[in-house]
Amino acid sequence: MYQRTLPMTRKKVLLLTGLLWSAFSGAQQRPHYTQYVLNQYILNPAISGIENYTDIRASHRHQWVGVQDAPVTTYFTIHAPLGKKDLRTTSTSFSGPGVNPRGRQYWVDYLAAEPHHGIGAQVVNDRTGPLQRFSASLTYAYHIGLTSRMNLSAGFGAGINRVALNASRLDFGSFNIDPAVAGSGVLNRIKPDLSAGLYLYSATFFAGLSVQQVVPERLSFADGKVSPAPGRLVPHLFATAGFRTLLGEDWNLVPSVMMKSITSLPPSIEANVKFQYRDIFWLGGSYRIEDGFAGLAGINISNRLNIGYAYDHTISRLNLFSKGTHEVLVGFMIGSRMEERCPRNVW
Repeated sequence: MYQRTLPMTRKKVLLLTGLLWSAFSGAQQRPHYTQYVLNQYILNPAISGIENYTDIRASHRHQWVGVQDAPVTTYFTIHAPLGKKDLRTTSTSFSGPGVNPRGRQYWVDYLAAEPHHGIGAQVVNDRTGPLQRFSASLTYAYHIGLTSRMNLSAGFGAGINRVALNASRLDFGSFNIDPAVAGSGVLNRIKPDLSAGLYLYSATFFAGLSVQQVVPERLSFADGKVSPAPGRLVPHLFATAGFRTLLGEDWNLVPSVMMKSITSLPPSIEANVKFQYRDIFWLGGSYRIEDGFAGLAGINISNRLNIGYAYDHTISRLNLFSKGTHEVLVGFMIGSRMEERCPRNVW
């Protein structure tokens, strides 16, 4: 057993390197999004084109502030419908005194969408210490009405997944490491990236099932000699569900849950709740079992712009060093035919 005492800085580097590399040997490889319920498209390609406008979202997440080389994730998404002729709702941009444009009558009048296509694109950049993952993909979905008030969509995504290791930032101490790795600069591996999903939705509930990194891929640097076992990009399965409850005329309550399943790991479960006042602002919270909790808030500035913010607090030992996690999400709604402030089918 190796018992040599290493300087504290070297211990930290070796520990971080081990943790990072283990992530590509079966652990979570996709970023976590606290505000996923505000942009489920980032998890499920079946949501492509679900609304009657072009939906644009940009997010920046700084995880475990105060911990050196902690994960930092930025993404950009855009999706829009093709051939959607859903003009059967009333405008929600303006309302008379005391009238909630998203009140009870709005949802009573909800009708399923006409069959239509949806397309979109996603770009994600995720960096943790010397490891960086960049993915870009195009998505497609088809939406149909199962009943007069219920919809089903199916979609898929295809693109590339680039994983880069900046070997020049690693300090392996006296360990015997392949010189091709230890003495290199940035090492890149590019793999295909496929995803698929289903989404069932109505005025009162939603349920989604999706998988990312559908095809497992071997991932190694310098013939896999960085670690005793080569890494693999493994499938990530996501299941989401939620429902809407009207609290009087002005407030909506939306509880939801997400389960994430990854090969060789126990499932991860997250419960969320969102309170929305009219179509103006929302407050909420989430709890990730054995991991932490978060608070969320957001506002619809206009019928084209909305902003959301989340703060995460971990209950793991990282709490001794971390100052929390910050996540900002900015959304743009372009070309809404009814000038709506809020999404109609994703909440």
